[in-house]
Formats: sequence, C-alpha cells, structure tokens
Amino acid sequence: MPDQRPSRTVVIALGGNAITAEDQLGTHEEMLANCMEMAWAICDLVEKGWRVVIAHGNGPQVGNISLQQTAAEPDVPAQPMGSLVAMTQGWLGGLIELSLRNLGGPDFPTVVTVVTHVLVDLDDPGFANPTKPIGHFYTRLVAQEKELLGWQIIEDSGRGYRRVVASPQPIAILEAEAIGSLVDNGFLVIAAGGGGIPIAGDSGSLAGVDAVVDKDRAAALLASQLQADALVLVTAVDTVLLDFGTPTQRALEEVGAEEMRGHLRDGQFPPGSMGPKVESSLRYLQDCDGMAVITSVGMLVSALDDAVRAGTRITRSAARVS
Repeated sequence: MPDQRPSRTVVIALGGNAITAEDQLGTHEEMLANCMEMAWAICDLVEKGWRVVIAHGNGPQVGNISLQQTAAEPDVPAQPMGSLVAMTQGWLGGLIELSLRNLGGPDFPTVVTVVTHVLVDLDDPGFANPTKPIGHFYTRLVAQEKELLGWQIIEDSGRGYRRVVASPQPIAILEAEAIGSLVDNGFLVIAAGGGGIPIAGDSGSLAGVDAVVDKDRAAALLASQLQADALVLVTAVDTVLLDFGTPTQRALEEVGAEEMRGHLRDGQFPPGSMGPKVESSLRYLQDCDGMAVITSVGMLVSALDDAVRAGTRITRSAARVS
C-alpha cells in the first residue's frame, strides 16, 4: 500500500557506469541486470510516496556507439555526438522502463521516457577544454593509437586512459514543462538521459551540438526547473569523503551549502570525480529550498528517509560534519 503522506518529488541521477560496470563488456544482459538492481530502490521510493524523475548517464554506452560509428565507416555514415546521445536516451531509457515495469506491479505508476533537449552556449569554455570521459579505459599504447584518429585522450583517475569530449554547462531543459505535467499527473518520468541532447541557438533556429552534457548538471537543472523537493546524485560511495585517501579521511553526513562550497574551494573534490556532483548539488540549492543527496544505490532509500538520514545530505542551512 503506497504511503499516504503528501507526495514529494525527487530527481535521481543514475550513472552510466552503474548501468555498465567497469569490469563488464556492456552486453544487453549485463545492463538489464544492473537496471533491475537500481529499479528495486526506485520501487521502494514510490511505495513511500515519492514522485520520481530519473536522469541517467551514458558515458560507457555513448563511447561504445562512437566506436561502432567509426568501425562502420564508410559504409554507414557516422553521426554527430548529439545524435549518439539521443540514441542512448531511447536505448537506456527503454532498459530502465522495462525493469521498472517488471518490478512495479499493477498499481505502479506508468513509466515514460522523454526525449530531452538541453540548451547550451556555443561560447561555453567547455568547448575549448574537453573534459567529459566517454567509452572504455585504454592502456597508454592503445590511447596513443586512438589519438591518431583525432580523439582527445586523458589519464582518468589512475584507472587508465579515456577519450574526452566537450561538456558545456546546461542552460535550460526544453521539455521541463512537459516533464512537470507528466509528474503532476502521476507518471514516473525518465528524462535528460545522457545529460540531454545538446542544442544551441534561439527558438527560431536550433541546431544540435557535438558535445555531451554532464548528467549530474542536467539533473540539477531539471530539479530546479521542476522545483523538486530533493535531488539525489548516485555514485559508487555511500558518502562524500573529506581528505580522501589520507589518514584524516572522514565522511560528510549532514552539511550546509556554504560549508560545502568552502570544501569545494579548498580543492577537496577534484573535477574528474566528486567535483561535478558537489557543484550540481550547490546549483540546485541556489534555486530550491530542498535537499541534495550524494550516495550509493544501496543507500538511496535510506538517504531519503528522515528517520535514517543516510548518505551525504546537503541543505541550505549549516550542519555538522561527522
């Protein structure tokens, strides 16, 4: 029996690496199994009365499609990165939808995936400095071979080398009003997949952009436009850690936005790992008096339970460091 308290809206950002783990090939069976695991937590939230909007990443998957595009030329013309993002929206949205429908039961909300466009600025510095990793990890030798294809390659967090593409800041989500209407009418919505399809221009002349928008930033923007009560950014760890990897490492449990902003300024959260999640949380809290949570899939439900208060919970007000 669903919780009878007034409904609250949460936007949840799931990582593409949660759909295809680092040690997996990315087969249909692997991805569907991973989506089923995430769906259990989503079903629990719906049971507790939450109205849910799901955003998801696509780093490994869009990288795989990019490899397929390159391998198929010249027989099949390669498509721009924005089009590949659109492909992953349908592909991964369908897997998440299928998982939720199979687990949700007859009283579960109707699930719908919305093709989502995100407006970006062509003058964004992200175009001059590509930072968004996509695709597989490579050895140094293979990475050098990929650079001959015109790819930009970086060393990624000590785990190997990956291709990076432009990742501009999202300005607006074009379908936000439609998504809000769906949520208000009881639908569970999957939107802003892969960060959204990046476009630029004005209402009279819009065009796709060769880039990938960070899914956490897109989720934060969507949560702001929907005036959601909570934003949850799912990652591999249960809580955000200060002084990561040092003897003074400690968990942040409940923290105010201003304190979190100070830790960000102090360099506690690198741009290639926790930085975008913290920035996205703070951006959401500028527009909404809600709660931003950074935690793992396993702690997702308890993180939104006020009696448990798991994960790292960030609010506008000051709070303690655990």
